[in-house]
Formats: sequence, structure tokens, C-alpha cells
Amino acid sequence: MDDPPIYRLPQDTLHMIFLSLPLRQILVCRSVSKPFHQLLTSPSFLSLMSSHSPLSLIAIRPPHHHRSRHHHTLPSNGLTISSLLAFDTSSNRWLQLDLSFLPFSSLSPVTSTLGLLYLWANSPSLPETSKSLVVCNPLTRSYQVLPQLGSAWSKHGSVLSGSGNRIAVLTELATLYYNGSGSVSKNWMKFSSNLPSKPRSPVIIEESLYALCDVGSPWRSVWKLFKCELPVLVVKTAPLGWSRVEQEEWGDVFDILKRPRLVKGVENQVLMAGGLKSSFSPNAACSTILILRLDLETLKWYEAGRMPVEMYKCFQHSSKFKVFGSGDKVCFSAKKVGKIALWDCGEWRWIDGAPGFGDGLYRGFIFDARLDAMP
Repeated sequence: MDDPPIYRLPQDTLHMIFLSLPLRQILVCRSVSKPFHQLLTSPSFLSLMSSHSPLSLIAIRPPHHHRSRHHHTLPSNGLTISSLLAFDTSSNRWLQLDLSFLPFSSLSPVTSTLGLLYLWANSPSLPETSKSLVVCNPLTRSYQVLPQLGSAWSKHGSVLSGSGNRIAVLTELATLYYNGSGSVSKNWMKFSSNLPSKPRSPVIIEESLYALCDVGSPWRSVWKLFKCELPVLVVKTAPLGWSRVEQEEWGDVFDILKRPRLVKGVENQVLMAGGLKSSFSPNAACSTILILRLDLETLKWYEAGRMPVEMYKCFQHSSKFKVFGSGDKVCFSAKKVGKIALWDCGEWRWIDGAPGFGDGLYRGFIFDARLDAMP
């Protein structure tokens, strides 16, 4: 049989046709035929994808107690550790992104930036206690292994990633920093954190690190916002220059929220979410979950969202809840709730149908899938 007429079109014309499609449909077309796959995975086509809108997915991290081996299966749902569970908000469908191309064991996805996924992994040739961070693009099946780290960092560190291949791993006492593009050294650089307490929900925004720290007492939490500039050329073991970010007009903005957590906002903004206290008492009950937005240029706070009362009823008996997301998407989960509350561009809705992880408590991050992202 003759080839379909579409195969005889000039390559530039085919590029224009496929670039007009959403990323999800481009991915489907790659599996239609061998000529389509060759065209849509070619360097010339991928170079044109930089201006294409990414596929925004809510990625779910596997529970800590299921990180033992590469191909273990989570109970009752058939999901394997060699795949990344993600929810497509545009189609309201759960997806599994294949990670079996990675030649490692104990894969544990932790964060993502600009279409790249970061995972803790064990190399088969190294001891089980030796951990490395691996950066990959599941859509192009390309990956890179970053310099090896010890198991303590993977167990207790918070992994952050930013543009320009900047990566930070934070613990209570120290911070590891890796700059894949701007630094002369291509190894991890270690700094003393010099913070009053363990940094909570740290985020990278442009060239800076932001984190919440409890400066109160064992009997009463007092949360404050701290910031430090990410260095380009640095001296190892020097303390990071953390400083408190505050304005007199902020008043009691940190006192009205219980268990506040930071989320990276759109552009030069940071979001802070937590339970809205009914009073300033340390044990005050919460009436709902509140999202505040801080403009980092003007240093002014604005209310961004307030969880509807009917939705909050599912959270009001949970002493702890998880907050994750970025941009204009923030997710909330709690034990025994069994579903995820999503704040999406100012609108609230439930995400149902997620595989059960035992206690129903979900952790995750936003993965903006792209074809042009290169590890």
C-alpha cells in the first residue's frame, strides 16, 4: 500500500501541524507510526517546542515505606515504583509516566522544575546507603546523574530545584547546593544553615531561597519568613546569608495561621497556606484553610483563596494536613480524607480516584511536562 499523503508533506509543514496540537496529543501521535515517532522525537522538532505550552500535571510521591525496591508494587492499585503517578487537570485523568528507562533501584521522585523530574535513586554498583539525585525528562527518556550523596541527605533533606540547574538540599543544620550552569565547581557545596530552627517548606524563587522558621518556644510556635540569596561562586562551609523578611505593616499575618506552609507562586510571588485560626490562642480551632499571596517586589500580602466551608469539613478533624503545589495550583491532603482538595486558578474542587496509600495522606509536586527540557 502507498504511504498516506500526510507523509509526503514537507517537514516544515508537518512541524507546523503538530505544533498547533496540545502536548498531550503530540505524545499520542508519537505512537501512531514509526515516521511520526521519528519526526516528533527529532532534534529539529524538539528545538521548536520551547514556546509550546507544557502539560501541567499533579505528581504524587510514593509513601516513604514503599521505597524499598525498583519494581515493588503498591498494594491494591497495581502502581509500580518504576512509574510516576500524575493527575492531568485538563482532562481530569490519572496517568502513569514510565520511569523504567532509568537503570537504578529505589526510585523516589521528589520535585520538578521546567519539565525536569528529580529523583533519589540507588545505583546497582554502589552500596544501598549511597544515594544520588537523578534528573530526567520522562517524555524524552533522557537523564543525568548528579554527584553522589549519602543516605542521610535523602532521608532528612528537602530537595529544591530552580532554573539554571540550581539544586539545594536543606536540613536543619546544613544546606547542600549544586549549580549546574553558573558555578566553576560541578560538585555539591556544603554550607552551615545558620537558622534558628529547621526550615519549613522552603522554596526557590528566581535567585533566592525562602523558608519559614519557628522562632518561638516549645510551648508556642512563632513563625517568621527567612530569605537567602543563592550564590554563584562560593566558598565551601561558609554560612548562607539568611535574613528575616518582615515589614511593620504585616502585623500579625503569621499569627492568624496554624501550621503555615510556603508554596512557590506565579512569577515573583510566594504563597502561604494554613489553617485560619478563630482566635490568637495557641490551641484555637480553625474555621477554614486560607491561602495568602506575598508580592516579593512590594512586600504586600493579599488574600488569594479561602477553602469553602463544606470542603473544609473533611479537614477540620485532622491535626495535620499536607500542602504542595506551585504557581496557581495548590493541593491539600489529610489522613483519612481519601481525596485531594485543589485550588486551581482561584477555583476549588476535589480530585477523586487517586490510588489508596493506606492512610490517604498524599504528598506531591507540580510537574509541568515539556518535550524540550534537557537534563
